[in-house]
Amino acid sequence: MEKYLYIALFAPLVSSLFSALFTATPKKTFTGIVGSLLIFTSFVSSSILLAHILGGGEPVHVEMMTWMATGDLYIPFGFVVDEVSVTMMMVVTLVSTIVHIYSIGYMDHDAGFNRFFAWLSAFVFSMMVLVMSDNFAGLFIGWEGVGLCSWGLIGFWYHKEIATWAANEAFIMNRIADLGMLIGIFLVYWNTGTLQYSEAFAAMANLDTATLVWIGIFLFIGAMGKSAQFPLHTWLADAMEGPTPVSALIHAATMVTAGVYLVIRSNELYDLIPNVGLFIASLGAFVAIFAASMALVNRDMKRIIAYSTLSQLGYMFAAAGLGAYWVALFHLMAHAFFKALLFLGAGNVMHAMHDELDPFKMGGLKKVMKWTFIMMTLASVALAGIFPLAGFFSKDLILEAAFVEHHYIIYSVLLITAGLTAFYSFRLVALIFHGEERYKLFGIHPHEAYKFMLVAMSPLLLLAIIAGSLKLSYFEMVTGLLPAIEYHIHHPVVYWVMTIGTQVFVILAVLFAYKKYASWKTVPDGSSKMEQSFVYKVLYNQYYIPHAFEKFIVEPYREISELFWKKVDLKIVDATVDGIAGILYGTGEKTRGMQSGNLSTMLKWMVGGTVVLLSLAVVFGLAVRYIDEIKAILSGLGVM
Repeated sequence: MEKYLYIALFAPLVSSLFSALFTATPKKTFTGIVGSLLIFTSFVSSSILLAHILGGGEPVHVEMMTWMATGDLYIPFGFVVDEVSVTMMMVVTLVSTIVHIYSIGYMDHDAGFNRFFAWLSAFVFSMMVLVMSDNFAGLFIGWEGVGLCSWGLIGFWYHKEIATWAANEAFIMNRIADLGMLIGIFLVYWNTGTLQYSEAFAAMANLDTATLVWIGIFLFIGAMGKSAQFPLHTWLADAMEGPTPVSALIHAATMVTAGVYLVIRSNELYDLIPNVGLFIASLGAFVAIFAASMALVNRDMKRIIAYSTLSQLGYMFAAAGLGAYWVALFHLMAHAFFKALLFLGAGNVMHAMHDELDPFKMGGLKKVMKWTFIMMTLASVALAGIFPLAGFFSKDLILEAAFVEHHYIIYSVLLITAGLTAFYSFRLVALIFHGEERYKLFGIHPHEAYKFMLVAMSPLLLLAIIAGSLKLSYFEMVTGLLPAIEYHIHHPVVYWVMTIGTQVFVILAVLFAYKKYASWKTVPDGSSKMEQSFVYKVLYNQYYIPHAFEKFIVEPYREISELFWKKVDLKIVDATVDGIAGILYGTGEKTRGMQSGNLSTMLKWMVGGTVVLLSLAVVFGLAVRYIDEIKAILSGLGVM
């Protein structure tokens, strides 16, 4: 099985390097085809490894080489395929394969076609390193790798200032969080003497609670940045400036779930500090409803889906924080399928609408985009958690976990969020595909995407429908490593009332969205009573949090930086350096006559130098000869 591990890991790297060979040349379609085939190869190898684990095989653990060995510190390039990592490998490689194939059509007319595939495949390789490493150091390498690649992909259209700004924002905010994670990793090594997962978690059982709390907090800070949890959340919506396939892969299915993966992988640590787990769950529940509320009024199609991702990440953290690690991982997997499908469908709509993102400027697109309409509608059904699609099973499990663990506030918040999710999801579907054909007002002539792009999306559609039925098989596999706790409300009446009640609540939210928006005729201009209301403005402006960051962090930091630049850098640092340079320059200017090349001048300097040398020789000679007498005289004077 080791060879399949290496193929799964390094095929994306080969794909990236191959595409990188052609980044300075015009578009070559074969770079996308070869890149997609190599990512598919990684998917096939991951599938073989999954079959091995499902068949009861032992985890595949390899040590490729030694990375660092100094004193007691030993860090190998080690990789492990177990029940958790193989789940992530399947999600990453499957969605990546589909996104690569889809991108051949989506980026068809882009001048940076070859460069795009080089970045995209490099991201997949970094993500595989992250999930397959058997130690915190390897995880951190992949962690930083996906951060770098996301910077390159978010700012892929670097000629757009807003894209480069969004890329820098994502990169900087993640680096801030990564400092916390790095401190957490240092604490792990300082207190356990190792960074290997198995050894470190075994040693943590003997540590005091305070130390464990600090380790758990700092590691979670890193997770907050990567998974865009409040208050480090603003970068995720802004990251929609990148190409839509990037949003589908990075900001729906893989990178943003890395924080959830870290908490799940560190379940043995968080089981020892349940109070920190409760904080994680509470923050997750808050983020779930917080992000959903902003999606209610947004008028950017991709940003609405991005807020939905942020909300669903809150669900995952709520489950993981309550100790329902396998439930969190199950929702991570199911969510990846239907959310990637939603983003790719949004990409189809963008191309059809000449990059227009305002759903109020669309309407009636189901007539010309039948398959995209079907796919996005079913993906929205899954996202809303309506039976029998995948989202119903995974979200229902999270609600049950919160209820069974008696965290009724968290349960209530997540339940309300489910209704909001259904509303904004079908608000989007209704505005895009139903009602008046408002796009005609803008002279747009929409069209369906290439057939091969729709075919590439079909596996995601199938999985969005059937993934929930895999729950039992998944539970049997993953609980070989994670706590095997079944979250089920044993009282049948309570269970059915809650389940049916949740479904009724969600369906009513869908119907309300359709009633309000399915027959929409005009394009709002901001003058309506609703748009002028206080609540609408607060939600539309993201609770003014970006404005607060700008006012209370960015502007003061800029002013302090300017002050230090003018008062310290220019007047002290630069002045000192310039002063030294000035002295040397002045000395050289004054003494350059010594090297004028004039024979008469050179002879004068030579004679003068000879006289000085002879004088020094005489002085030193006399000093050596009469050293004792000199010492006696100095001693008599009290100097020595």
